[in-house]
Amino acid sequence: MGATGEQIGPARSRERFMVGEPIADGVRSPILDSWQRCRSLGLSPDQTDLPYRDDFDPDSRLVHAAGPVLDELASRFAGSQMNVSLADGNGTVLQRRFGEPTLARTLPPIQTVPGFVFAERFAGTNGIGLALAERHLVQVYGAEHFAERSQSNACSATPIRDQLSGHIVGVLCFGYPHGYEHPALPSLVRRAAQSIERRLMEQHSARERALLRAYLDAGHPARNGAGPGEGPAIGLEELGDSGLDLHDQMILKEKATELMSSTQRACVEVSLPHGRGVTLLSSPVTSRSGVEGIVVEAVFTGEPPPAHHLSVSTGAGPPHGAPHEMPHRAPHGTHGTHATPPGPAGADPPSPGKVRGLVLVGEPEVGKYAVAARRRLELLAEASTRIGTTLDVTRTAWELAEMAVPRLADYVTIDVPEAVLRGEESADPQSELHRAVVHGIREDHPFYPVGRRVEPHAGTPHVRCLNAGQPVLESDLREGIGWIDQEPEHAREILARGVHSLICVPLLARGVLLGIASFYRSQDPAPFGEDDSWLARELAARAALCIDNARRYTREHTLALALQESLLPHGIPEQGAVEVAHRYLPAESGVGGDWFDVIPLSGTRVALLVGDVVGHGLHAAATMGRLRTAARNFAELELAPDELLTHLDNLLVRLDREEGGDNDSGSTGIVGATCLYAVYDPTTRLCTMARAGHPPPALVLPGGRVTFPELPAGPPLGLGGLPFETAEIRLPEGSTMVLYTDGLVEDRERDIDVTLDQLSGILAQPDRSPEDTCRAVIDAMAPEHPADDIALLVARTRTVPADRIATWTVSADPSLVAGVRAAATRQLADWGLDELAFAAELMLSELVTNAVRYGTEPIQVRLVHDRALICEVSDGSNTAPHLRRAASTEEGGRGLFLVAQLARAWGTRYTARGKVIWAECALDAA
Repeated sequence: MGATGEQIGPARSRERFMVGEPIADGVRSPILDSWQRCRSLGLSPDQTDLPYRDDFDPDSRLVHAAGPVLDELASRFAGSQMNVSLADGNGTVLQRRFGEPTLARTLPPIQTVPGFVFAERFAGTNGIGLALAERHLVQVYGAEHFAERSQSNACSATPIRDQLSGHIVGVLCFGYPHGYEHPALPSLVRRAAQSIERRLMEQHSARERALLRAYLDAGHPARNGAGPGEGPAIGLEELGDSGLDLHDQMILKEKATELMSSTQRACVEVSLPHGRGVTLLSSPVTSRSGVEGIVVEAVFTGEPPPAHHLSVSTGAGPPHGAPHEMPHRAPHGTHGTHATPPGPAGADPPSPGKVRGLVLVGEPEVGKYAVAARRRLELLAEASTRIGTTLDVTRTAWELAEMAVPRLADYVTIDVPEAVLRGEESADPQSELHRAVVHGIREDHPFYPVGRRVEPHAGTPHVRCLNAGQPVLESDLREGIGWIDQEPEHAREILARGVHSLICVPLLARGVLLGIASFYRSQDPAPFGEDDSWLARELAARAALCIDNARRYTREHTLALALQESLLPHGIPEQGAVEVAHRYLPAESGVGGDWFDVIPLSGTRVALLVGDVVGHGLHAAATMGRLRTAARNFAELELAPDELLTHLDNLLVRLDREEGGDNDSGSTGIVGATCLYAVYDPTTRLCTMARAGHPPPALVLPGGRVTFPELPAGPPLGLGGLPFETAEIRLPEGSTMVLYTDGLVEDRERDIDVTLDQLSGILAQPDRSPEDTCRAVIDAMAPEHPADDIALLVARTRTVPADRIATWTVSADPSLVAGVRAAATRQLADWGLDELAFAAELMLSELVTNAVRYGTEPIQVRLVHDRALICEVSDGSNTAPHLRRAASTEEGGRGLFLVAQLARAWGTRYTARGKVIWAECALDAA
C-alpha cells in the first residue's frame, strides 16, 4: 500500500523485497533490478530530501528546443492532473508544466521547483532515474517506485538524445495519478521526445548557417572574386569542370572532415586517383553570436603534389615546419578565433591558374562525430569479412574480440554456455556460462581466465542484459553498485587497472541466446556512449549469427560424425586371408561419405572395399550407410566384383530417383559415389578387382616394389546403364594392397601425380606391417586441415599352404560317393581332425550325391583346412539346391537340412564354369 494513496502496482512484492524475502515473479525485471540497486546504494524508502542544484542553465539549448513542445503538451493536458517534467542528462529537473496550474501551489517544492535531482542514486526507482539507467522508454506504477512519497502516482519517461552525437542529453517524463493511465501515453511521450530531438538538430543547422555567414562576410575571395594572381572562385561542386569527379569530391570531403575536427589552422596536400593535386586549407571562424567553427577550402592546381606530401602543419603560424603525418585522432577542445580571411597565414601565394573553392564549414564537434561515424562504418565493413571465417564457435568469438580491440574497447570478454560449444541450445544460459574469450590491450588483464565458469548475480549489468535481451551500458563502473557488490575484491581490482566503462551485449541469433559479450574501456578517458553501444550491438549481432551458424554446423557435424562412426566397421572380422589395418579421418569442414569394409567370403576368400559418396554432412553419411549395407548383402550373395558394382549402381540410381525426382520435396538427391571392390583368394593367390570411378589401389610386392595396376576405370556409381569390368592379378605371398579414397591424394593445393609418387615412396619399405604402413602414410600424406574425408585400408596377403588343401575329381557315378567319403576321412586323419570325420562324411555324402544326381560334370570335391574345415563340391550346372522342410510322407528332401545342422555355415556361389556348394565346420565342433 502506498503511503499517500490507494494500492497501485506490486505492493505485496515490494513489501517482501524490503524485508529481504525472495521474489519469484510479479515484478518486472527493470523494476526489480532498480530496487536491488537502490538497496545496494543504502537508500531508504521514506527519505524525502533530494539534492538541489541552482547552477543549472535555465537557458540551455535543451530548454530552448523543448520549450515549444512543453507548452503544446501543457495545452493538450489543460485542466488535468498531468504534469510534464524536463530533466537534463544528470537527472536534474530543468522545466515543469502542469495541466492544472493550481497543482503547483498544492504540491511540495520537490515536485514543482526546477533544480531537484531525480537520478536513481538519489531518488530511487522513478521515471527520470530509471529512463537514464535503462536508456529507453520506461513506465513506473505506484508501488514500483522505491520512495513512498511517489507511490500514489504513475509515470512514463523516455530519454532525449542528441541525434548528431547519440548522447543522452535529457529526459521527458509524464507524471499522473493512476486513474489517468492511458495506453496512448507511452507513444505520446515518445513522439514529444522526438520533436525535441528534431529541434535540437535544427539548432545545429542554425549554428552552421551562422558560421557560413561569418565565413562569407569575412570577404573571402571564393565569394568576392579571385585574389591577386588567382583563377576564378567557385564552389567544390563546380570543380568538376576542372577535372574533379564525384569520387574525387568524396575524398576531399573525407579529408576535410578530419581537418574540421581540429580548431587549428592546417594545410594538407591530397593526391587524387588521377594524379592531380589539391591542397586543403582549414582555418578557425567565429559567428557574430560567438559560435566557434572551422572552414575548410580547396585549392586546385591541376598538378600532382610533390612526392614528400601528404602532410599536415598545424598551429597559428605558417605551415613551414617539418611536415608530419596527419594524426589518427583529431585533437580535442576548441580554440577558435574571430573570423578573418581564412587563407593559411604565411602560406605561399597561389600561383596563376589556381582554382579555390569551399569544401566544408561547421563546428569541430560535428567533425569529430563525422570522423567517429566513418570509423564505425569502416569497422563494421571490416567485421563483415573478418568475423565468421570458420565454422568454429570459439574461433568466431575470438574474431569478434579481435575486431573490437582496440578500436572500440580495450578489453573484451565473451561468455557462452557450454551447450553452445557442443552445438546445442542452452536450456538455462545464465547457469552454465563459461568464459570463452578474454582479449585486451595487455596480457596481464584483471579478468577471469578462459575456461572458468562465470556466475553473474542478479542486478548486475550482465544479468540485466541477459534478462532483457538488450545491450546494457554502464558509463561509469564506479557507480555500478550491483556489479561491484557481486564480487567486491575482483571489482576493485578491475577498477584499479583503470577500467571505467562497460557495455554488455547479448549474443542473440534467430531467437536463441548464445552468450554475452562484455566490452570494457580503460585507456580512453571518455566513457562509452550510445554510439559505442550501437556499434557493440551491431558487431555482436554479426558475430552471433556466425556463432549460431557455427553452432548449427557443430551440431550437424557431431551428428554426422556419430552416424559415420556407427556405420563404419567397429572391428575387423576374423579371417585368415589378409592381415589388415585401417584409418578413417573425417574432413575438417564436415563429415563426408567415405567408407571401407572387410567382408569374409566362403572358401577362405575375403572382400576388400573402399568407397566415397559425393558431398558432406548427414545426407552423405546416411547414403554411405545404405551403400555399405547393400554392398555387404550383395557380397553375401557371392557376386563377382563387376556384378556387385552393377547392383550398387542400380541401387543408387533408384535412390536418386526416389529422393531427388520430386522437385517439390526440397531434396537435392544423391549426386553419386565411387567404389573399389576386390576379392582375394588365399588358396590361389588370385585377386579379382573392379572399380567405379575410384582411384586404383597401390600394390607393394614382397621386395618393396610399388605398382598401381591399370584397372578398367568404370563409371562412378549413380549414372546407370554403363558396364563395369574386372581385372585379375596373381599376388605373391606377403604382398600388400593399399586401398584409399581420393582425400588422401587429391586436393586443391596438391597435384595427384606428385602425391602418387609420394605415396609410392612411402610404401616402398619391405617387411613393414599393415599397422606401421597406415601410420606412415597418414603421418606423411594427410593434410593438416583435410578438406575431404580419408579412408585407408592396408591388407597384407596370406596363402593357405598346399598341404592344407585336398582336391578330388569325381565322375557322375553314384557308386563313387563311398570312395570320396573314405578319402576325406583319411585326409582328416592326416590333418589331425578325426573328431570331424563323422560330420564331414555326412555332409560330403549329401553334397556329392546331389551333384551326381542333379548336376553336370566336371564334379570336384575340395577340403580346406584353415580357421575352419571347409567342404566344397562344385559341378558344371547353375541350378542350386534349396533348404526346405520335408513332409512326413516324403522319402527325400532332408539332406540339406542335415548339412545345415552339422555345418556352421553353408551356401552356394557361382563361377564361370558352374557353381560351388560349400559348408564350414568349426574346428572345435566335435
